[in-house]
Amino acid sequence: MTLEEKVDQLIQLAVPFFEGASDAGQITGPMASLGITEQTVHNAGSVLGMAGAQETINVQRAHLERNRLGIPLLMMADIVHGFKTIFPVPLAIGCSWDLELAERSAEIAAKEAAVSGVHVTFAPMVDLVRDPRWGRVMESTGEDPYLNAEFGRAFVRGFQGADLAGDPDRVAACVKHFAAYGAAEAGRDYNTVDLSERQLREFYLPAYKAALDEGCEMVMTSFNTVEGVPSTGNAKLMRNLLREEWGFDGVLISDWGAVKELIPHGVAADEAEAALKSLKAGVDIEMMTACYTHHLADLIGKGEVEEALLDEAVLRILQLKEKLGLFDNPYRAADPEREKEIVFSAEHREAARELARKSSVLLKNDGLLPLKPSQRIAVIGPFSRSGDLLGPWSWTGSSDAVVRLSEAIRGKLSDPASLTVADGCGIESVTEEQLAEAVEAARNADAIVLALGENSDMSGEAGCRADIRLPEAQLELIRRVRRLGKPFAAVLFNGRPLDLHGVFEEANAVLEAWFPGSEGGLAIADLLFGDVNPSGRLTMSFPFSVGQVPVYYNAFNTGRPQGAPDAQVRYVSQYLDIPNEPLLPFGFGLSYTAFEYGQAELSSDTMTPDRPLTVTVRVTNAGSTAGVETVQLYVRDLSGEVVRPVKELKDYRQVTLQPGESQVVRFEIREEQLRYYHSDLSHSSDAGTFHAFVGSNSRDNAVLPFRLAK
Repeated sequence: MTLEEKVDQLIQLAVPFFEGASDAGQITGPMASLGITEQTVHNAGSVLGMAGAQETINVQRAHLERNRLGIPLLMMADIVHGFKTIFPVPLAIGCSWDLELAERSAEIAAKEAAVSGVHVTFAPMVDLVRDPRWGRVMESTGEDPYLNAEFGRAFVRGFQGADLAGDPDRVAACVKHFAAYGAAEAGRDYNTVDLSERQLREFYLPAYKAALDEGCEMVMTSFNTVEGVPSTGNAKLMRNLLREEWGFDGVLISDWGAVKELIPHGVAADEAEAALKSLKAGVDIEMMTACYTHHLADLIGKGEVEEALLDEAVLRILQLKEKLGLFDNPYRAADPEREKEIVFSAEHREAARELARKSSVLLKNDGLLPLKPSQRIAVIGPFSRSGDLLGPWSWTGSSDAVVRLSEAIRGKLSDPASLTVADGCGIESVTEEQLAEAVEAARNADAIVLALGENSDMSGEAGCRADIRLPEAQLELIRRVRRLGKPFAAVLFNGRPLDLHGVFEEANAVLEAWFPGSEGGLAIADLLFGDVNPSGRLTMSFPFSVGQVPVYYNAFNTGRPQGAPDAQVRYVSQYLDIPNEPLLPFGFGLSYTAFEYGQAELSSDTMTPDRPLTVTVRVTNAGSTAGVETVQLYVRDLSGEVVRPVKELKDYRQVTLQPGESQVVRFEIREEQLRYYHSDLSHSSDAGTFHAFVGSNSRDNAVLPFRLAK
């Protein structure tokens, strides 16, 4: 390969740059200013946002006709929570606590994407999230490092399978965003992150490491700074930690435009310095800017960059193409006829429906739910007839194919004519005529379902909000309906935890549906009528007020905590106007049945590195409906070398119990689960006293003291 051919392998360009694409040549605005030559396009290494079997074949064929060495393109796309069959957003998937279904969702997404010509997906996103103002919380599975790591592993297994080279129905996964993007200050996208290295290693890095341990082929850099240096040019983070310490030898790709963004960040004077710093940091592929293409050859010629660094990057890209079998079959699994059979199949839609049912969380219920088919039901609200249930990062999905919630509910009623439907308001606007229509629709109903929430553009990338309450138009709709004195359930469609003031205290029942995906309308109707018992549990705390944010369960104590035996009334760590605690804690979720916990027991009050403890608790379904309970185990280290969280999730079990049925749930606590990063960054446990907590969420649980002896 010539020097120029090697450099051009490192550029990733959007679909319109390539001949054979349906929108080829339609490059406008900032994209047209990249200054890309026709020859660079012919030498380019990968395509961004490519999907569709025939189109990928057309682009690949046209490329191979023009590429001197016949090196195929990598087709990459954001297949985050489904391809055409859209599953719930990842934050919702996390709330299922179901790793098998999560893996299955990624497997289905991979199969649909692969047959449509995609080779690499930019997923999973495993950023730890604690601030619901940040729009991209919907793309993570929540605020807990252990659970994020487990879901990260599951998604990688689903996307890549056990034999990526031999299974063309899988795609390579790209874990993102490395690193700590979820800690962006003020919950604002692209913003600064400032963490100690100990905090970074303790809370934010484990999920990325878990995905890589599972064999994830690629890593994407984050937009934020780490220790004052933007990730894309951060040699300590990328070269020293990721490459050398962790041994990652796969492909590292920048996020969109992140190489050139080193300039406004203030760590590069120009494109040449941005290219130099990014390559030295270990970034192999530059997405949608041309700093490498314009400057690497010159930098190498001047001796400012070793050509060996370029060769390493090119080799990693070529090795991934070889692993995907592209040199033998550059079209891989792309097949227009098979695409018609596989994509959005009935089997895939049923899996999406099952996951949507398990991802929804019942937040409140005074007995209104489940609804009865014989009731007269009014469905009111901006989501009553909306197809906007897919959520962000569902660009290949179809909102037209979504069964509307009102129609799904109509299908449950003994008399379909007993359903009345009204919009009531828009997402952010309302008129008196709309409110009057809503009141009229509700007037003769036995029960009302208010379908409320955010539209897809209000969360996701660049969807950050300082006020995370429902828009005032929807709060006014709630007030008008409440005046009728009729019972109503609020169903929430959204991509983040909300401040539920104006909703939670008014509604008789609240069901958090998130953005539930292609089959979401049908799934929510299943839950509302009790065909399926809600089993979702929150993986991100719901704040009492945005003023608490960030608020999360595994926080540190202070020297002046509320509730301590010697605590003063005023001079403790507290707000004067709101509680310290969130409205709804991590792990919380209700059911249509009641689960009772017996006395939890430890096998011993002392453990050693060679002798773990067993925790047992009997759980009984004391209600009249079969249900799933998620039994959660937390641990607290009461005296560490550095401060330790008040609780940390260490394990959980999901048990399905029939009415009256009991089951003994067992956990094992091992010494390695008690390790943490000390002030010198060593990773070990300390002898001393611990508390184990067993219960239904991070707030409601039994305490079991024990000691670790060494």
